[in-house]
Parts: sequence; C-alpha cells; structure tokens
Amino acid sequence: MTWAELYFDLVFVFAITQVSALLHHDHSWAGCLRALIVFVPIYWVWVGTSIQSNLNDMNQPLSRLAIFAVALGGLFLALSVPHAYEDWGLLFACAYWASRLVLGARLFLAPRLVLNPYTVSMLITGPLLVVGALLDGNARVAVWLIAAVLDLSTPTLFRARLQAMHFDAEHLAERFGLFVLIAIGESVVAIGAPVAAQSELEAWTLIAVATAFALSTGLWWVYFHFATDAMRHALATATVQLNVTRHVLSYGHVAFIASIIAVSVGMTDAVNHPTSPMDHGVAALLYGGCAVYLATFGYTRWMMFRQVATTRLTAAGVVLVLLPVAFLVDAVAALALLAVVVAGVNLVEYRIVVRRTAAAAGSAA
Repeated sequence: MTWAELYFDLVFVFAITQVSALLHHDHSWAGCLRALIVFVPIYWVWVGTSIQSNLNDMNQPLSRLAIFAVALGGLFLALSVPHAYEDWGLLFACAYWASRLVLGARLFLAPRLVLNPYTVSMLITGPLLVVGALLDGNARVAVWLIAAVLDLSTPTLFRARLQAMHFDAEHLAERFGLFVLIAIGESVVAIGAPVAAQSELEAWTLIAVATAFALSTGLWWVYFHFATDAMRHALATATVQLNVTRHVLSYGHVAFIASIIAVSVGMTDAVNHPTSPMDHGVAALLYGGCAVYLATFGYTRWMMFRQVATTRLTAAGVVLVLLPVAFLVDAVAALALLAVVVAGVNLVEYRIVVRRTAAAAGSAA
C-alpha cells in the first residue's frame, strides 16, 4: 500500500463521519434509506479507486495526480452529505460523476468503449445522480436509489466480461480491511466526541465510554483476528478472483461498513445518556447494525469456502433476540449486553482454534 493511497483514505474518514451524522440526525426507516443511498456513491468511488490502484502503479506521478483528483471529488461528496437532499444535491451528484470520469478516463483512449462498471458510472449513473439532483423530495430519493442499485449491480451484470481480471490479493484485501478500520475508527469518534463536549463528567458516562470502547474493540477483533486472513487467502487461491472480489469485497463490505456506521450512531446516543433507556430507533440501529455485521460473515464465509459461519450467525440471532431487552434497560446496560455477546463470539472462536490446533499437533505427533 502506498502513501498516496493512505492520504486518499483520509478523505473517506471525513465522509464516513458525515454519513454517520446524517443517520444520527434522522434514524427513521426513511432516514436510514437516505443515508444508505448517499453512502453507496461514496463507497463506490472508494472501491473504484482501490481497484485501479491495485491494477496500476501508484508511484507514477500521473497515477498519483489521478487519485488526488478523485480524493478532491470525495471531499466534495463528503461536504455535501448533510444537505444532499436539500440545496447541495447538485454538488453531491457532480462530485460523484467527476470522480468516476477521472477513474475511467483511460478507457476513452481505447479503440472502442467497452461496457464495464466504470463506463456505466460515467455514462449512466453519474448523469442519473445529476438528474435526481434537479428533482425534489421523494423523486430525488427514487432516482438516486435507482442509480445506487445500478452501480452495485454492475459487477454481477458484467461478471463474464470481468472474470479474467487478476488482482494482487494481499494488497486488495488490505485495502478493504483498511476501510473497515476507518469505519471502526468512526465508532471511536462517536464514543469520544459527545463526551469531550460536556463540561462535567459523571461516573456513569465514563463507564459507558469504557463499555462502548469494549464493544468497538470486539467488532475489530471479529474482523481482524481471523476474517481478514481468510479473505486474503480466498482471493489468492481463487480460480476466478472476481467471484471473491464481487461477493466478499464489493458486496460484503457494503454491509460491514454500513452496519458499523449504524452501531456508531447507537454508541453516540448511549454515551450521551447512559442512565436512560435509548430511543427505540437508536437501539434498533445499535443492535440491528451489530446483527447485520455478524451475519455478513456468514455470507462472506459461504461465498469464500462454502462453509457455514455457525458461531457468528448464532451470535447475530442472539443479538436480535436481545433487542427487546435493549428497549427496556438503561443505555449503558444495553451497551454492556451487546459487548458481552461480541466478546463471547471472540472467546468461543479462540477456544475452537486452540482446540483444533492442539488436535492437529497431536495427529502430527
């Protein structure tokens, strides 16, 4: 991974913060949909850039200039998120379209323009976002939703055309892992920022901060202790790398990152009001986001190895069963309950690995 890529990622730290703030402002079902719709173009710009940086030498000056131009587009995307459904919709749409044009610019040098995810975003979804920005209310939401679904569907629509692509498995897995880390970093900001703004600190607030941080650490452990190596191995050994890239990286990580954002919103509310029950919508985001995060590992593991992630799917079910309890207890207790479940997943998986390692060593002896 190059320094240029890491600099590029700084923009998306801000972008994730902006999406999280939008969802915190309105966490109704409609608000969740609107937050997801603006998240997809941001995510798709990042994915497109990461694929390009995997296939091209990012140490070349022109490649660096291109990635910095996309970063500027990403910055404009992030700036416009809070008002994307109001007066800044056109800025949001044009920033996305310009970013995708930069990413696909080299395609215009080819003898003929071939349909792929880049050309679709340049010729169809980018203009669709602009059209949507010229509309108001539900019409804008509907057009932008169509554009988001179309963008996400392109790796599947063109899978036959793209399956010969070859990726650097270690680099690409690392890139997507870094985006997950950015999202988890946003959860740390969500824990600390509201408390730092308070003039007085109470013991329950500090307990809530510690509990929320334990939950954030547990989410990190679930992904980075085992899953990231599994993804790297699956990509490196796949006969058709596109299958792993499409299902596990492009699609799986939409769910991973969106769910972490949802959890972050719940954490913010919990540390702000630790001794009061959470709003039902916020509690649903906290527990629902955690359940989706854990369940997504079931999807990715099946797509990689055709194996069932029993422990994580069971834990996702437990989280959903416990959701009604979160409506009744104080926020700090709801946080603690969730942190215990996630810690339990990590402990059970650790014991399974230790037991299997010991059994393998005994068989070898």
